[in-house]
Amino acid sequence: MPIAILGPTASGKSSLGVAVARRLGGTVVNGDPYQAIAGLAIGTGQPSPEERAGVPHHGYGLLPLSTRPNPAAFGELVRGWLAAVPEPVLVTGSGLYLRGIWAQLSPLPEVAPATVERVRQWGRTLGMPVLHRFLGAVDPARAASLHPNDAARVQRALALHLATGRAPSALLEGAPTGIPEGWRVLVVAPGREQRRERITQRVAAQVAAGWPEEVAHLVASGHGPDLEALRPLGYAAWMGGGSRNTIVDRVIQETQAYAKRQTTWFRNQLPEAAFWDPDSEPLEAAFTRLGLA
Repeated sequence: MPIAILGPTASGKSSLGVAVARRLGGTVVNGDPYQAIAGLAIGTGQPSPEERAGVPHHGYGLLPLSTRPNPAAFGELVRGWLAAVPEPVLVTGSGLYLRGIWAQLSPLPEVAPATVERVRQWGRTLGMPVLHRFLGAVDPARAASLHPNDAARVQRALALHLATGRAPSALLEGAPTGIPEGWRVLVVAPGREQRRERITQRVAAQVAAGWPEEVAHLVASGHGPDLEALRPLGYAAWMGGGSRNTIVDRVIQETQAYAKRQTTWFRNQLPEAAFWDPDSEPLEAAFTRLGLA
């Protein structure tokens, strides 16, 4: 019976995944598409050897930087990883990609590459806030669910609209929801202030570990276009330049906004899941809610 450890960035879900896998004699399986990409170890928070603590991990840093994550394709890949290891413990913070892993995505029509490229060009010339307003004009519901700087999803939604003439939110209706049968799920959910403090500490640790140097090396190696296409959280801020303190403040703000959206998604979309606060409850409480006590 697979286990899923979910939660916003910097919540402590990776360390809980290690603890759960150790208790089961199992393997931590990555469900985050950006942590699956090689070269983004520091900025995406791929667990370090010390954080893995001798527990087997699978699915981290395996894909090339040329990868363009797709929820359905990535979900199929992760399902293969889950089936290949004993006692898998899935760890992810992405609700959309979790839907892909659980095969809960509506079948969407294919969009011609020329249409996709046209929308991307609009993004490059007009900027994402303008594209987000375009999306709001044709599909207020989908626009309200997306951050204006979420380039991949905003552009995908507009491309779907151009290809079909329909509101993207209507195309997403009808997919199965909820926790699939056989899964045990725990959402790691620190309190609001604790979550903010955790994010501040995490970004500071990432900078100390060499995140700016990681970005500079990727750009110098010719991977700037890959980073611009992928848009992993925080990388654009480092590429944009400015004083280190200004960039750090910007990254913290972006991460806090993202973590807030993640938390809201899990509470709204998985109300039947068990929740655990790592800052006010003992580890045994998490094990108990997973049926491992």
